[in-house]
Amino acid sequence: MLVLGTMLLVSSSLAVANTVALVTVLAYVTKPLDCVINNNQAIEVDFGNEVITTKVDGRNYMQEVKYTLRCSGDTVNTLKLQIQGEPAWFNPAVLATVQQRDLGIEIWADGIILPANSWLNFTYPNVPLLSAVPVKRSGSTLSAGKFSAAATMKIDVQ
Repeated sequence: MLVLGTMLLVSSSLAVANTVALVTVLAYVTKPLDCVINNNQAIEVDFGNEVITTKVDGRNYMQEVKYTLRCSGDTVNTLKLQIQGEPAWFNPAVLATVQQRDLGIEIWADGIILPANSWLNFTYPNVPLLSAVPVKRSGSTLSAGKFSAAATMKIDVQ
């Protein structure tokens, strides 16, 4: 524990005498939490070759995002997770795909939508169950072809 003591001098032009008070600051200094996401390997979600453009609805083709998280160091276990990436033009909560303007990837955490670039609090070692699902702009018609999106998973202390 780090204990700092300092004297705080308070004076006033209205007071006849100076007033002195002791201020004590208490803090606990820790080293940062050391976490490794997915053994420092890329996390890939493969929707396969059978995604039918007319069946993309934000529910069909949902895939689990398989990853690992290992943290060591101090016992801080209140963490937060973020999936950071370029948002789709038609919905800022969805990750944009490179090849198709009206197609994006929605991320879910424990059965709830996790908007792109927002933080999710969790308690380590219970990591969120993540899923990804293709979504399209309402009323749009998708073209056949490949699609991809990229994002960065971040872990930080709450």
